[in-house]
Amino acid sequence: MTTLKILGAGPVKRGVSRLAAEFEKRTGHKVDVEFAGAPGVRDRVLAGEAVDVAVVPRAAMEEFEKQGRVIAGTSALMGRSRMGIVVKKGAAAPDISDAEAFKRVMTGADAIVCNVASSGVYLVNLLEKLGIGEATKDKVLKLPDTVKVMEHVAGSTVRAIGVGQLAEISELAEKGLAIALVAPLPDAIQSMTAYHAAVTAASLEQAAARDLARFLAAPEAKPVFAATGID
Repeated sequence: MTTLKILGAGPVKRGVSRLAAEFEKRTGHKVDVEFAGAPGVRDRVLAGEAVDVAVVPRAAMEEFEKQGRVIAGTSALMGRSRMGIVVKKGAAAPDISDAEAFKRVMTGADAIVCNVASSGVYLVNLLEKLGIGEATKDKVLKLPDTVKVMEHVAGSTVRAIGVGQLAEISELAEKGLAIALVAPLPDAIQSMTAYHAAVTAASLEQAAARDLARFLAAPEAKPVFAATGID
């Protein structure tokens, strides 16, 4: 029996874990799944850590390809995630129905909480693009990952707005964290993050790893991801 390791980042964790379990049943291979913050996953793959399949946003995958850290031709799209905002459970839900409403909410918040990965980078750039970067810069709090972001919002005593990927927000709310989804970002300012899987150059089981990477991106995997909030 072959043991494979998936190292990933982002809100595709639930879908990947479910598919890994199904792959185990079909093939007899064992699959270990580890998800961590995107910056840490990036550093570990670039350092040549012995994992078999990397699961990361497209931007990180492109860097892996340029650095020769994944096998050419094995990268495939699994799905896309959208962003939304949350407040503490029980707090009044603000109106973010369009970009102007979103700007009013951001400038009126006491704190804007995001992660240090792609969601947080996008948010800070968006605030600048909307012309409210200067007005909000002292309110922005960047934390290591979405769990820390949502825990901060849940425990906040001020008007805190949390920003993250919808799939991760949904998972944490289902686990009982005291947060409430307000809404996805308006379409005009929405960010779609594409997540890809690829076989790493460090894999010692590349044939089985190729099968696993293909399985994660196969058409039959789409409903599994859709059930977890990944388009």
